[in-house]
Amino acid sequence: MLARAADAGARRTDFPVAAGANDLPPAWPESVGVDSRPLVELSEYIRKENFDVRSFLVIKDGKLIYERYSKGLTRDHNYELYSITKNVTALAAGVLVDEGRTRLDEKVATVLTKARPDLKSAFADKESIELRHVLSMSTGLVYNFKPTDDPIYYGAPDRLKLAAETAPKRRPGEEFDYTDVNPILASATLGADAGMPLQDFAEQKIFKPMGMKHYAWERADDKGLVSSGWGLRLRAVDMAKVGMLALSGGRWDGKQLVSQAWMRTMTAPASAPFYGLYWWINDIVSTEPEVHAMGFKGQFIVALPERNTVVVMTSMLPIEGGLRESKNVLAIRHMVNDFVLPALDNKRQATLTPASRKALLKELDLAAHNQGKPGAPVDPTDKPRL
Repeated sequence: MLARAADAGARRTDFPVAAGANDLPPAWPESVGVDSRPLVELSEYIRKENFDVRSFLVIKDGKLIYERYSKGLTRDHNYELYSITKNVTALAAGVLVDEGRTRLDEKVATVLTKARPDLKSAFADKESIELRHVLSMSTGLVYNFKPTDDPIYYGAPDRLKLAAETAPKRRPGEEFDYTDVNPILASATLGADAGMPLQDFAEQKIFKPMGMKHYAWERADDKGLVSSGWGLRLRAVDMAKVGMLALSGGRWDGKQLVSQAWMRTMTAPASAPFYGLYWWINDIVSTEPEVHAMGFKGQFIVALPERNTVVVMTSMLPIEGGLRESKNVLAIRHMVNDFVLPALDNKRQATLTPASRKALLKELDLAAHNQGKPGAPVDPTDKPRL
């Protein structure tokens, strides 16, 4: 292994970096039949475009084969994941279904008016909404979003009240409509079914059993309710574990954390061909099976079952272009399809040589000194934390 000079700004060590307790085992790409040259080219592309990519990881056959961080960041930094919070919520919902504590056909109004009798009249026009509608973005509810300091996102005194007062636009199950009212209903319903705040249930059933570190689920409202749509902070290596759980059919370290039946349901089309239960389907890679988690401003977990591979990115990339065609979505599509997949395909060229080792080490050092320019407005919550 080649030594690197210490650099207080980059704060990088050798590659592969030795695994800490409960971390993924590191390996050179070529040791699992992956050509590192396209991965070097990927990093060069990110620097050339001046993208603010904070972390980019590739995990193959359970091994961490590519670990790229930008200036000042390390494996132990966590990141605001925005809508990837939904994907973890779907896993927690699966545990509750497996334990018989909730059901997809459960009426959320029944659960929530029992927990909040003061909202009974507000939920009167929502009695046909089931948990499956909430998790598949098909409740038919509409929210009048006001981007500047909107109380559903910032400083909310009572998010559930805001969600309860939204108006139905369509019948439940009729149409996919991505709105952040739904994850508020999800966190309140699942927390009530769990008998504890959703963040505590997720810690008990997912974070701790999977050996995650430095996690946090923040931005609760004044009543202590977190949203299932934002606020979760994970390290990139722990994001990778979420993707690996999708690959393994819910199994981790010899234990079935979430049933295979739920994992199949969660990642199958529900309200749209490209959307399951808070998981996206074949919207990054269309030529083979693929599911992924996607967060605002460029956070991604991409799972490729046929390759036993997970790709993770945290970034601050442009948001213009709409939900499925925003610039950050276009960027990750390009990165995965035009760099990562070729690296996985070039098995005949996957020979670790002194030259390929040197090229990868050199590029990771350059990346470690490079920050990139944020392509989206930066909020205080976007700052990576230890």
